[in-house]
Amino acid sequence: MTKPLLNRFAGSVAWNLFLITSGVILFSIGAVSIAMPMEFVSGGLFGTGMLIYYVSGYLSAPIWYFILNIPLFILGWKFLSRRFILYSLYGFIATTVISELITFKYYFDDPLLAAVAAAGICGAGLGLIVRSLGSDGGVTIVAIILHQKYNARMGQVFFIYNSVLFAFSLFFLDVNKVMYSLIYIFIMSTIMEYCSSLFNHRKIAMIISDRHKEIADAIMSRLHRGATFIPTRGAYTDKNGFMVMTVLQNYQIKRLEELVFELDEDAFVIIENTFNVMGIGFSKRKTY
Repeated sequence: MTKPLLNRFAGSVAWNLFLITSGVILFSIGAVSIAMPMEFVSGGLFGTGMLIYYVSGYLSAPIWYFILNIPLFILGWKFLSRRFILYSLYGFIATTVISELITFKYYFDDPLLAAVAAAGICGAGLGLIVRSLGSDGGVTIVAIILHQKYNARMGQVFFIYNSVLFAFSLFFLDVNKVMYSLIYIFIMSTIMEYCSSLFNHRKIAMIISDRHKEIADAIMSRLHRGATFIPTRGAYTDKNGFMVMTVLQNYQIKRLEELVFELDEDAFVIIENTFNVMGIGFSKRKTY
C-alpha cells in the first residue's frame, strides 16, 4: 500500500470506526470488569453514571451514562461539526451497548492492583478513541464547546468536573475507594496521553551546512521527505547561509545522518523530538 493510500485510509470512516470500537471495548472491559466490582469511580460522565448506580442501585452505570449524554449531544449538534458529533455519537452508543453486554468480573485482593489494571486497560482504550476523529462523548463535548466559545482550556474543564465528582463521591463512598479511584484516573490519564501520541512522535532535524542545496535534494530524493531553507547568519563568522529543516519518521534518523555526513563532514545537525506533525504524510487535523 503506497503512502497516499495509507494516508487516505488513516482518514477513512472504516479506520476511525475501528479505532473507536477497539478503544470502547478496552475501556468497557477495564471499567465494568475491574473498576466497578471494586466500586471505583472512573471520572467523567461514565464515572458519574457509576456513582449514581452505586448510590441508587437503579438501572446500570452504562444506562445512566447514556441518559446523561443525551442533553450534551443536543448541545454538540448545535455547536460542533457534524463529522465529529456523528463519530462521537457512535462512540457513546458503542460504549453504552458494549459496557452493558459485559458480564464477566475480575476481583482483586489488592485494590491498588485493581486500580492499576483498570487504569492500564481503560487508558489504552481512551488513547485509541482520542486517535480517531471522534470521541466517546461525555464531558469532552462540553470541554470543546467551552474552549471554542470562551477559550477555556479543556484540561481545566476536566479537572474541575472531576474535582466536583470526587468531592461528591466522598459523601457516598468509603474514602479509601475514592483515593484508589484517584490513583486509577491519574494512571489512566497518563496512559491515555502516551497511547494517543505513540504514533504521532516525529523528529525535526535542523542542518547547518555550506552544501545545504545538495543535502536538501538528497533528503527529498532518498528519504522522500520535504525540506525547507531557513536563512541564517553566523554570530562568530558573520557569514550568511541557509539551514535545512525537515521532519522525519523516527526510523529515518540514521539514514539522514548518513546522507548528511556523506555530503559534508563538517555539517552541524540538531535533532529534536516533536509531539505532533499535521499535514501531508503525517497526521490529519481533528476538527470539532
